Amino acid sequence: MPTDIAVRILWRVSTGMQGDDTMQRREFLNKAGRAGLGALAAGGLLAGCKGEDKAAPATAAPAATATIEWKMVTAWPKNFPGLGTGAEFLARTIGEMSGGRLKVRVFGAGEIVPALEVFDAVSRGTAELGHGASYYWRGVSEAAQFFTTVPFGLTAQEQNAWLFNGGGMELWQETYADLGVIPMPAGNTGAQMGGWFNREINSVDDLKGLKIRIPGLGGEVIRRAGGLPVNLPGGELFTSLQSGVVDAVEWVGPYNDLALGLYKAAKYYYAPSWQDPCGTIECLINRKAFETLPEDLQFILINACRVANEAILSEYIARNNEALHTLVTRHNVEVRRYPDEVLTHLRTLSRDVVDEVVARNPQAAKIHASYDAFRSQVVAWHAISELAYMNGRGGA
Repeated sequence: MPTDIAVRILWRVSTGMQGDDTMQRREFLNKAGRAGLGALAAGGLLAGCKGEDKAAPATAAPAATATIEWKMVTAWPKNFPGLGTGAEFLARTIGEMSGGRLKVRVFGAGEIVPALEVFDAVSRGTAELGHGASYYWRGVSEAAQFFTTVPFGLTAQEQNAWLFNGGGMELWQETYADLGVIPMPAGNTGAQMGGWFNREINSVDDLKGLKIRIPGLGGEVIRRAGGLPVNLPGGELFTSLQSGVVDAVEWVGPYNDLALGLYKAAKYYYAPSWQDPCGTIECLINRKAFETLPEDLQFILINACRVANEAILSEYIARNNEALHTLVTRHNVEVRRYPDEVLTHLRTLSRDVVDEVVARNPQAAKIHASYDAFRSQVVAWHAISELAYMNGRGGA
């Protein structure tokens, strides 16, 4: 059975509760036990993983007054707006919430490890923390990419609801259990853009032979449409697009795309983002390092991620329209909408891609069953709430 400390951590993460109501926690523990607490324990936040009763980690926890210094490696250029600065915000929040007892130094992509090797660095203990997106690690775990985004899937608000109130967090922890890593959402880009193109997309045929930077499940969809997906880190996008290594780049949205200067390398800016209806930013925590922390620092680290998760999404919502206005009015960017024919074709291919991943990967099947059930419920609710209101609200 997991320790009481570990139960309180998972209880707070799963419910968002900050208090320590014994009756509420006991009720949570009973429900978790009925749902299979052993599986949740494998996610890393519970000390008694893999059926063992570990009352304490192998390495003794530091004294409560000791200063602990950790490294965070990221998949982003150093201090890049929204993403790189989001990592810095998380590190600063951890330091401030801990009163300086847990200090985190942030390293941009390439400073210690390349952008796409962040997961491996945290898993093997080269760094205690990582900051990236789970679909970058599809080579490590094909199922992981569901936790960043799914084409035509959940929005940022819906994704957070699934993670924290629909069972998503438990599945995420379970997915990384044998890899020695604890995942936490630590930000979200919200709905992104379709990407930057050096040629117009007027029909399905225009996707054939298209070399485009696009990761995750969306990349496989483009492959099925006849395109050539490429997975490149952010620091290589501008040069690759400008030089013609790729014909198009899907990055994030106006806030990030303006900062990267992609408008200098491509003329057409397409919407909507069928491939990234949201973009969950992931904080990776080395499980062994986590278990050496005093209990209060464990709580602080987990809750600092939740603070960052909300703060960074708010930043994107606030900054994107301003950046889009700059792109259109100052840099004469042409914003185009994908033709309905193209979106319909991509939606069909997306279902095929997801179904094939689910068919060959048992963990992906388990995740998708939860994800899809939650999506069906939230779509029904939002049809008469958020969507209905936005359609009725009208334009500015």
